[in-house]
Amino acid sequence: MTGRRRFLLAWTLVLATVAAAPLAAEEDAPVGPVRFELERLDGGTLDIAELRGQWVVLNYWATWCAPCRKEIPDLSALHERSEQISVVGLAYEETEPEAFREFLAEFSPSYPNLLVNVFDPPQPFGAPRALPTTILLDPEGVPVKTFVGPVTGAQIEAWVAGEDAGPDA
Repeated sequence: MTGRRRFLLAWTLVLATVAAAPLAAEEDAPVGPVRFELERLDGGTLDIAELRGQWVVLNYWATWCAPCRKEIPDLSALHERSEQISVVGLAYEETEPEAFREFLAEFSPSYPNLLVNVFDPPQPFGAPRALPTTILLDPEGVPVKTFVGPVTGAQIEAWVAGEDAGPDA
């Protein structure tokens, strides 16, 4: 077995283990809606409560994460086409502000991106176990679904519609 194959096999096993372990949002869902306010990467702040009344997709990402980069165009399209779903990026990385500005200029997400303090991430979620991680909040702001690993807009829309989103969801 080549070194590349060993690496891919090991990485697959790590991802499978992480994906099998539920996140706090699924283990101990809060009684009420999630509440936090974070700094926007493009300036200002966003209070997550401002998005009540619609489904909210919280997408943890980092500039170095290839699957995170791949999700951005699809999540941007979801954010633009759906009146009932808002996407919010959660930048989970300790890096210089210039790196975020360059990233946003290159990928141009259509949705707001918030800066997460890696030492004090928003509760009740805490630190993601893998990147990307996407948490779906219902219109009342309660976490109802966590996707560990890449997710598509179609999977999110299927879940919101109550359809079977398939084995990858």
